[in-house]
Order: sequence, then structure tokens, then C-alpha cells
Amino acid sequence: MDKPTNAKRPTRQLTIHQPVSLKQLAAHLGLNPGTISVVLNDVPGRSISQATRDRIKAAAKEMNYQPSLLARSLRNRRTLTIGILVPELGDGYHTEVMSGIGDQLINAGYFYFTAHHRHQPRLVEEYTRMLLGRGAQGIIAIDTALEHSIPIPVVAVAGHRRIEGVTNVVLDHAKAGELALNHLYSLGHRQIAFMRGQIFSSDSDERWKGLTKVAEGLGIEIKPELVVSLDRDITSPELGYPVVRQLLASNQPFTAIVAFNDISAIGAIRALQDCNLRVPADVSVIGFDNINAAAYTLPRLTTISQPLAEIGRIATQSLLNRIHCTAISGDEITVQPTLVVRESTGPVQST
Repeated sequence: MDKPTNAKRPTRQLTIHQPVSLKQLAAHLGLNPGTISVVLNDVPGRSISQATRDRIKAAAKEMNYQPSLLARSLRNRRTLTIGILVPELGDGYHTEVMSGIGDQLINAGYFYFTAHHRHQPRLVEEYTRMLLGRGAQGIIAIDTALEHSIPIPVVAVAGHRRIEGVTNVVLDHAKAGELALNHLYSLGHRQIAFMRGQIFSSDSDERWKGLTKVAEGLGIEIKPELVVSLDRDITSPELGYPVVRQLLASNQPFTAIVAFNDISAIGAIRALQDCNLRVPADVSVIGFDNINAAAYTLPRLTTISQPLAEIGRIATQSLLNRIHCTAISGDEITVQPTLVVRESTGPVQST
């Protein structure tokens, strides 16, 4: 029996696996690409019927059309993208600063690229160019040695160089030195060992200047044989472990250690305990940064706290203010440290 000639043909179902282009969507609908762009971008003031608008939006959804946000944002010069330069992505200082940056950018509706450079000047330059090429509206540089100005707003966390167009967010290291050494001095410590930071760390020189000035004022002698220098580019407690073992092997007496940061302080405590020395009964240890792990070591770590996540938020808001021209931050923003006393420091034991 013949099939009726007026039978409807079944509708062909489109199965779309890859996003289609604007031209493909326009060809499918038989409309001008400009009309589709107006509808999908909600451009006001265009007389396009509601039925056509609904048909365009339904087809875009069905065919998995994804507009080129990059092309649109570059036309508007607003990519809502920030670049972040950071030495590494391990635990500790850098990660906690970045948590504050990320939270602030999320709240502001911004996306960000992160590039870690391991303190290699070549990579700092290369990644900066790449971030500019990807339309970054601003850059936050964490513990990164910038050499010159950049043609977009830049905020440097722990930046100590005066560079045109760069706002530095820094800790008051003179105050930090006062807090650390006044605390140990009040506990009776006079023979104090010190860790100097790595030469590639942005804060090393400023932190050391702060400590030496305060030590001089208190009459504490900084003996060269009680100063060890960190040189490894790692972010684990292994950073402080070997230098303290080296210090102990020299048989120079000391009752306290001022570590460069919390990570090295945790390694120092482990080294002391492995040599059967008690912390703080035999040797007190004070760290720097107040990372999250500092409250959970054994013993819990006394430290100079810099509000790392808050520093990240301050840096981010300063950058956004500059991008939107809503406020002027100046060349430098100074953040104040605080002393957090826990279990790793105590009075000198009488002998």
C-alpha cells in the first residue's frame, strides 16, 4: 500500500558535540550574523521581534554556541582578567597571599592567570609579555623582582623597588624586628642565632636591616658565627633543618633562634629535637609569617604575624582601584605586623 503523500517527514534532531561559530549559527537560522550578535549580547534599541529573539536563543543553546568573550572583551578593552606572578605554588607564604587575591577577584567578577617563575628573571620577563598578550588588565607580582615599568597597572606584594606605575604593598619590617627581639630580650635571651633569607627573596634585605637595627638598640651582639644564610629554593621545613644542624655542629652557644620564616622555623625545631634539645626549655624559636601550620606544630610556633590573606586582598583592591580609576593608592602601602606568642619561646633556663 502506498504511503500518504501528505505525511510529515520526521524532524531531524541535531546532535552537536563541538561549539559552533557565529557564522554557522547564522547559516542554520537563515539570519544575518549581526542580528544574532545583537540578540545574544542583549544590545538595546534594536527592533527585533520577540519570536525571532526566542528562536535565536533556543538555537544557540541547542547548537552549543559559545560567544568569543575574549574578542568581545578586547574590543571593549575590558577582559576582566588579572595576571599573577609568583615564584612558586607550594605551601606557605605565597599560597596564603594568593588565597586573599583569589577571594577578592572572585567577588569582583574577575578571572586570573597564575604564572610561577622560580625567581628566574627570564621567566619573569617572558610571562609578563604573555600576560599582556592575553589581555590582562593588571598584574599582581608576589615576591617578584620587577626590573622596569609595565604598560598596565601593577601591584607588587613585598615589592621594595621604586618603579613607575607600580604600587608596593610591604610589611613594616622595622616594627617586625622590634616585636621579635623585644620578645626574646624580655625572656632573658642575649645569645641569639639568626637566619638570613635567600638573596632572591624580596623581603630578605629589609627584614635583616630591621633586625640589626633593633639588636643594636637593645645591645644584642649579632655574632657572625651565629648567623646562617638560607640559599635553597624550597618551601618545606627542610629549608631550616640543615642550617641549624650546621649551627649546632659549630658548638657555639645560643639560647634562641630567629628564623627567617615559619617554614624554616619548623625545620629548625625538628633539627633541635633530633639533637635532643628541648624547645623552648633549651632553645627558643621564633618564626615569621604566621602561616596556618604554625598553630599546629609541636610545640606551637611563636611567630611574627603578617596578615597574608589580608595583604592579598589589599593588593587586589589597590589594583582594581587603579584599573577603574576609583582611588589612588600611592607608591606604597605599609601593613603592620603583630606578635603571636605560642609555645616555642620561653624564658632562659638558669644553669
